[in-house]
Amino acid sequence: MTAGLSEADAAAELARLAAEIAEHRRRYDVEDAPTISDAAFDALFARNAGLEAAYPHLKRADSPSERVGSAPAASFGKIVHARPMLSLDNAFDEAELAEFVARVRRFLRLDDDEPVRLTAEAKIDGLSASLRYESSVLVSGATRGDGTTGEDVTANLRTLADVPQRLPEGAPKVLEVRGEVYLGKADFLAFNAAQAAAGAKLYANPRNFAAGSLRQLDVDVTASRPLRFFAHGWGELSAPLAETQSGTMAALAAMGFPVVAGLSVVEGVDTAVAAYRAVEAGRSGLDFEIDGVVFKVDRLDWQARLGQVARTPRWAVAWKFAAEQATTRLLAIDIQVGRTGSLTPVARLEPVGVGGVIVTNATLHNEDEIERLGVRVGDLVRVQRAGDVIPQIAGYVTLAAEHEALEPYRFPTVCPECGSAAEREAGEVRRRCTGGLICPAQRVERLRHFVSRRALDIEGLGAERIVLFFEAGLVKTPADIFRLKAARDTLLGWKGFKPTSVDKLLAAIEERRTVPFDRFLFGLGIRHIGEDRAREIARAFGNWPAFVARLGEAVAAADATPVQLAELIGVTRIGGEVAEALTGFFAEAHNQAALADLLGEVSVAAVERSTRVSEVSGKTLVFTGTLSTLSRDEARAQAEALGARVAGSVSAKTDLVIAGEGAGSKATKAAALGIRVIDEIGWQAIVAAA
Repeated sequence: MTAGLSEADAAAELARLAAEIAEHRRRYDVEDAPTISDAAFDALFARNAGLEAAYPHLKRADSPSERVGSAPAASFGKIVHARPMLSLDNAFDEAELAEFVARVRRFLRLDDDEPVRLTAEAKIDGLSASLRYESSVLVSGATRGDGTTGEDVTANLRTLADVPQRLPEGAPKVLEVRGEVYLGKADFLAFNAAQAAAGAKLYANPRNFAAGSLRQLDVDVTASRPLRFFAHGWGELSAPLAETQSGTMAALAAMGFPVVAGLSVVEGVDTAVAAYRAVEAGRSGLDFEIDGVVFKVDRLDWQARLGQVARTPRWAVAWKFAAEQATTRLLAIDIQVGRTGSLTPVARLEPVGVGGVIVTNATLHNEDEIERLGVRVGDLVRVQRAGDVIPQIAGYVTLAAEHEALEPYRFPTVCPECGSAAEREAGEVRRRCTGGLICPAQRVERLRHFVSRRALDIEGLGAERIVLFFEAGLVKTPADIFRLKAARDTLLGWKGFKPTSVDKLLAAIEERRTVPFDRFLFGLGIRHIGEDRAREIARAFGNWPAFVARLGEAVAAADATPVQLAELIGVTRIGGEVAEALTGFFAEAHNQAALADLLGEVSVAAVERSTRVSEVSGKTLVFTGTLSTLSRDEARAQAEALGARVAGSVSAKTDLVIAGEGAGSKATKAAALGIRVIDEIGWQAIVAAA
């Protein structure tokens, strides 16, 4: 619910959601070690979407709705996808599926009697992968990664019996097949039984097993495991295989690619719902895990017109199955301190099986969530999972008298790590430790963040080693990392630190003495500066000195409001909240000292500044009147694809107005302001020239 929520509260919650969703994506996509359920993740994403719909002007540059997955791991080579591997929007009931069909109709401006045919297929719960064939030969294979760049797992994918090494005669010159790598239920149970007999590691579920098996650096390990592959789509294609989704999938099956049995074409919401119910009813009889049904517009020409928005195609939706639930006892609520000082409550549960997985804890998000749920330590609670990971708490089921006898949970007002006050600022949903650099949890977490994959990405210097070096007093600040060479003899005296591994680590550190601007800024761990926003700032300024000079001007403006600070910084979509975080960080004397120390050890490499991809890139456009050849949504999509921003009203900041029939007052106002006005034919010429 967003009713009654102030803009400050909405902005704060959007900031929290951006950080929390990004972290859960990293754990799921990169580490194969998720810590919340699919249902909990979907709930966070739905909350973010609801807030953005209610407060569109507060949408963040690092909004989860703009991203697909997480950056690929550094352990593998990288492959840039010829076409992005997108995620899917979710539906959770019949009404949301009906709204999806209605949106398709509105976007395409279809008559009421025009049928909308959809394909319906089971949604495999595995690891997304892409296979690229050139001249009928498999040349590369990659994971989805962040949707743009994936991990090169070609050698591993070649070991799968389901993956054709060569296509039959007549295949397109270039064919990129996309699907899911998975493990059958029977194979999974047999593997875990063998592991248990050998006293070896057990896997929690087939999805994690498949992900871990495919992403093995030793190809022989992957080859020894019974991984399977299902195709569900395609990327780059040199020649069409059919005019429909269903026809193309049939063509892929004819080439030897396994596709999910039972893919059907449905027409109308009632028929689509019946298809969903049929798949759901047969779920338990399948030998592989599924977590919903995917519906796609069948006509490929319509798919092309619908296009995509941010991270998702407009022509597809996934209707997820309802969460599975179980009841267990809440044993304790522990508090974890994050790198920015935020206190996060974690529920410790009496072990319980939910959908075949034993779970023992769940994230409670923040103190407001505890209050909303009303849970107390000792309660019997309902936990649920919609996929294969640690669940969320849905509420308590303790009898009223027993519940009232339990002590209400009181969120701590001091940091459990350092004893400093833990304060909650107005508009914030999280309580934070005020200990800053004196807080051990924050110092270690800041160091771990600094060397993380999306920041400096120093090979061999992971979280465990950072903690080890910190506790030994070798690394207290980021700059200390680059002085570890002086401690080589000390490291060689430690168990497990051999000359080869130590020298490899020190060499990896030396390789990072030149750091890309965006990674350096992200690695500093400044609040509200995520990976995307750091990249946006880096591209806006180009080099570090220019950025610092501008920040210096903003810091010097002591009486400036947040909005004025944002204007001084002058980067698109950097609002007052982010401007305050930046100036606050750079105004602190201890941060200045730490930065100066760090910059004595490393240099920040300039990045290529943003360049125009069309004559409207970076400009603000307004569409007005009735367009005859395309819908308003389609026009907006075209403009955004060309790098333009589309506004709803004409102002002095408007660069171009596209006027259809009956343009009216907006065109009149544009003329009065001296703003260029073109007709629909002029707009089509701009699109064609891009």
